[in-house]
Amino acid sequence: MTTYDTDVVVVGAGPVGLTLANLIGVRGHRVTVLEARHELIDYPRGVGLDDESVRTLCTAGLWQQIQPYTVPHHVVRLVNGEGRVLATNDPGTQEFGHPRKHGFIQPLVDRELAAGLGRFPGAALRFGHRVVGLHDHGDHVTVTAERLDAAGEPAGTVTVTARYAVGCEGGSSFTRKWMGVGFEGRSPSTRWVVIDVENDPVGTPSVYLGADPRRPYVSIGLPQGVRRWEFMLHDDEPTERVDDPAFVHALLARHVPDPAALTVINQRTFTHHGRVAADFRKGRVFLAGDAAHLMPVWLGQGWNSGIRDATNLAWKLTAVLAGDAGDALLDTYTPERRKHACDMIDVNMAAGTVMKMGRFAGRLRDASAAALNLVPKWKSYFTELRFKPMPRYDSGVVADQATLTPGRARPGFKHGRLAPFTDSAGRLSPVGLQFIQPRVNTATATGVLLDEVTGAWWTLATWGTDPTAFLSPADLALVRRHRVRLVSFMPETQRAWAEERYAASPAPVTVVGDPDGVLKNWFDVRACGLVILRPDRFVAAASLTQQASRALAAVVRAASLTTEGDGR
Repeated sequence: MTTYDTDVVVVGAGPVGLTLANLIGVRGHRVTVLEARHELIDYPRGVGLDDESVRTLCTAGLWQQIQPYTVPHHVVRLVNGEGRVLATNDPGTQEFGHPRKHGFIQPLVDRELAAGLGRFPGAALRFGHRVVGLHDHGDHVTVTAERLDAAGEPAGTVTVTARYAVGCEGGSSFTRKWMGVGFEGRSPSTRWVVIDVENDPVGTPSVYLGADPRRPYVSIGLPQGVRRWEFMLHDDEPTERVDDPAFVHALLARHVPDPAALTVINQRTFTHHGRVAADFRKGRVFLAGDAAHLMPVWLGQGWNSGIRDATNLAWKLTAVLAGDAGDALLDTYTPERRKHACDMIDVNMAAGTVMKMGRFAGRLRDASAAALNLVPKWKSYFTELRFKPMPRYDSGVVADQATLTPGRARPGFKHGRLAPFTDSAGRLSPVGLQFIQPRVNTATATGVLLDEVTGAWWTLATWGTDPTAFLSPADLALVRRHRVRLVSFMPETQRAWAEERYAASPAPVTVVGDPDGVLKNWFDVRACGLVILRPDRFVAAASLTQQASRALAAVVRAASLTTEGDGR
């Protein structure tokens, strides 16, 4: 029998690899991270962290350590060459429990992600290990790495045996090349220079996207008094020109009175890319983050898209490692994540086009923006970030709401005779969307975020009723087998009654009080009474409460979950 050195080998100690490793570790499995560098990258890259990523960092048990390196509620303003605001992106919603957007300092966040691995006896982070070989044996993988000395020269090799391997080593990924999958898309030739300075000389918080025909730019207020500028380089400006202080001072002169007095802490040149791998899986080898997709930086979604990959893949890998699911669960990773990555690339490319318009097109854009701002519905499209495609899984670990057919879900549905509360167009099904996270009350806690109550594994929740009412003894056995938390959402006025009443239920039920009516409204407008939430808090199934047994069976099939005595 094969002896495994670890359960999962992660190639690359960037934010995605480190997040994935922490999520594997927090669920009790072994993980080894191999990184070619001798230390973490110390220069800032990503600057935008969204509420979905915060939710993942909470699951990893690291948000308290990371929060001091963030600024919540980042507002983004698109301005033209004269400084007039064309559109404001100011999403006030906190439907997932946290402000929608945060500014952050990536090296400091990465440092906390790396330190987090020290909590787990089965986790290892090995610097100076450059992966040069990979072999999938069918039932396990072996990864060969060169050990590099302080000068970066090979000083021997090491081979690690694992159940699975995940490439998170960036756009030039060795793992992706080994897989032999295409890296589709395009890389515009536009180059940008990034300049970070300390003791912010501007002082205004948040973000300005400067759609200036003369030279597009970005100006961002970051934590710890850092100001970031990004300036587009014209085609006739060689990259080497940014090494000339006079050129850099000229770039900054329109933004600060005395560019020469600034303390520059980081300066780099980069090119935008928009590419996605044709497949994120080959046998026991996977891709995540920049190894799987590259996207322009306009909406700050490169970092966050990688964290979504880690979130999606981590629970599936750990379910299979624990014997809770069959290998087919891992086949759902690519269809669930690849489409959303493509959508994010498209919207980022479109944002870049708006930013880089010339003088004539820019005047048309400005006029159009002025008109759009006069219409509240159109204005809210920008203000509330509705143009950003939220992850929605219409295939994979989902069950269609109308038919409870596993593996496929339609965005819209009609209940027909099962429920009269439908409109002519049908309602938007919540299946495949991330569930909300309001503050709730329980018998032991007041005003806590919902995830703290439901936990980070499976949840079956009903509104206003006992979730065991329509579950058979066999269903309850499955609930125990897969550690499904049974939850009853209640108006706060009914919580005490429900706690007393459901104490005699055939399985433990957590009663959750809804003090502000947020959960009540969520169920009301979707005309369902039951949801099954996946470990990543996406809705796997939604149904009437009497359909509980069918909904559970559909999710078991969609996720290839094991059952008692099935031999797996």
